[in-house]
Amino acid sequence: MTYSQRLYPWAVIHLLPQMQRVVVGRYRNRSDAEGHLQALKRLMPDGKFIIIFDLPEPMEKESEE
Repeated sequence: MTYSQRLYPWAVIHLLPQMQRVVVGRYRNRSDAEGHLQALKRLMPDGKFIIIFDLPEPMEKESEE
């Protein structure tokens, strides 16, 4: 995960049939994600959406030889 991706840990996910999912957007804070989630629910009332905190994996340290 790049540095710029690590700045946006909150993600809105669209849940699809057969355990598929699509990341709709990534946000810096939860309140932005919740605002977009509310808009999506108004536009697509039958869609299933969730908000997740996508905790990035620790960056690997380069070994010094």
